[in-house]
Amino acid sequence: METWISGTTGLLCLLGSPVGHSGSPAMYNFSFQKQKIDAAYLAFDVKKDQMPQALDAMRLFKMRGGNITMPCKNVAATLMDELSPAAKIIGAVNVVVNDHGKLIGHITDGIGFVRNLKEHGVAIKDKRLVVLGAGGAATAIQVQAALDGARQVTIFNRQDEFYPRAEATAKKLAKAAPDVEVVIEHLEAADKLKAAIAAADILVNATTVGMKPNDGESLVNPDFIRQDLVVADTVYNPLKTKLIEDAEKIGAKVAPGKGMLLWQGAAGYKLWTGQDMPVKAYQAFEAGQ
Repeated sequence: METWISGTTGLLCLLGSPVGHSGSPAMYNFSFQKQKIDAAYLAFDVKKDQMPQALDAMRLFKMRGGNITMPCKNVAATLMDELSPAAKIIGAVNVVVNDHGKLIGHITDGIGFVRNLKEHGVAIKDKRLVVLGAGGAATAIQVQAALDGARQVTIFNRQDEFYPRAEATAKKLAKAAPDVEVVIEHLEAADKLKAAIAAADILVNATTVGMKPNDGESLVNPDFIRQDLVVADTVYNPLKTKLIEDAEKIGAKVAPGKGMLLWQGAAGYKLWTGQDMPVKAYQAFEAGQ
């Protein structure tokens, strides 16, 4: 595909560490070229303590914005001029929009999750969710689901350093989305997990369990899954986790993690350009068609 850089080309970036493995530059640069948008996207390895300087550079160079990845999402949120409602609750940012020097922080992980469900014919409104995990992606999903009108969000997490985050999320959602019931349980309580899944519409694995090199593992007993349950995962490597495979064997509807990754990226693209990312064209390009 033709590549061009001109004197007017706008710059966007990925900030975090490490970033060498990221697929974002390929996805966004393909999309810019496909839609003839005069922009380029580069990845920069930036540590947490370097974020103030990096964001000052974003203003200085009049960059359109960029993505923030680990381990910089939380510190970036403290350096924004404005935060989206979800980013304010979560205290993390993965997309920055530079509005004439005013940096606005967004979190699109939850948006990508909800859109991935929509692409599989599932709406979040009035649904009961069981979410495994309380890390960054899990919290984004919990918050976005609540803001989008879920009926209940039940969080299961081990009694580790992330458990207090789940408790904090519940307190924040009690104010931001008072009509949504948020329940927190210990992941070690198998009976409670079984009962919660039995009452749920959607089950989400938002932990790293199932990710390479620990693929072949699942936190959920296959006997807990039923045919009318929607099963989603945030893990995208492998493309199908054991949880997804178990759900498919039972005949449940599934939403693998790669779709969430794609749609959270598309949400950022929309914020920067005002246009819908050419998702189907990129998928065909990625597949070598």
